[in-house]
Amino acid sequence: MAGVSSCMKYSMFIFNFLFWVCGSIILGVSIWIRVSKDAQQVCSHTRTFVFAGVDLLIAVGSIIMVLGFLGCCGAIKESRCMLLLFFIGLLLILILQVTGGILGAVYRSQIETSLNKTLLENVNSLRNTTEEAKVFQGKFQKFERMNQCCGLLNGPSDWGKNFNIPIGGNKACECELENPSSDLCTFFEGRYVYKTPCKEVIVKYLKDHLLIIMGIAFGLAVIEILGLGFSMSLYCQIQRK
Repeated sequence: MAGVSSCMKYSMFIFNFLFWVCGSIILGVSIWIRVSKDAQQVCSHTRTFVFAGVDLLIAVGSIIMVLGFLGCCGAIKESRCMLLLFFIGLLLILILQVTGGILGAVYRSQIETSLNKTLLENVNSLRNTTEEAKVFQGKFQKFERMNQCCGLLNGPSDWGKNFNIPIGGNKACECELENPSSDLCTFFEGRYVYKTPCKEVIVKYLKDHLLIIMGIAFGLAVIEILGLGFSMSLYCQIQRK
């Protein structure tokens, strides 16, 4: 009976160690996005959309670290049980990734509709005068100044009657530049305000981070297919031993 190839065995170990490192990177990047100041600011308006994807990556990163550990131990100890668990876990992750990508493409219009609905609800908060709304308005003004934007969907008109009411010493959308440019600021109701609706800033943030997520997912899929091949080859060699 043929023995287990040392080359295959240690190649599998190195591969799974790199796989474990990839899981650590995904977990670290996901946690960084989750706790970053920009994410907290954006997610106060679109928390569900951003955090759902980031939380999924945190879970995937953790699972990959566990699978990498199983693969390393299975290769060194020549354990068929560990290698089989590694193969099944990796295959399930790959299926979930493909399913998630298909669902994201199919329901893209529904996601955009849901985002617009969420933003519209927040526009109503900008126009209200309740204490809860005032807290939201104060936080949103900070977001406007940080990102040099105004309102959510329609610019300064989103603020309604609250447009000229100071909150924390500042009025909504106030263009703080010494020499406001026509590209960045516009004249509205007697003062210069930021021109860009904050929806554009939020959508850009989501698209930028979606590209990061898609890049990670694509690279991970390639690694997973290699891992499936390595683990099954080594499993068959151990079985024939």
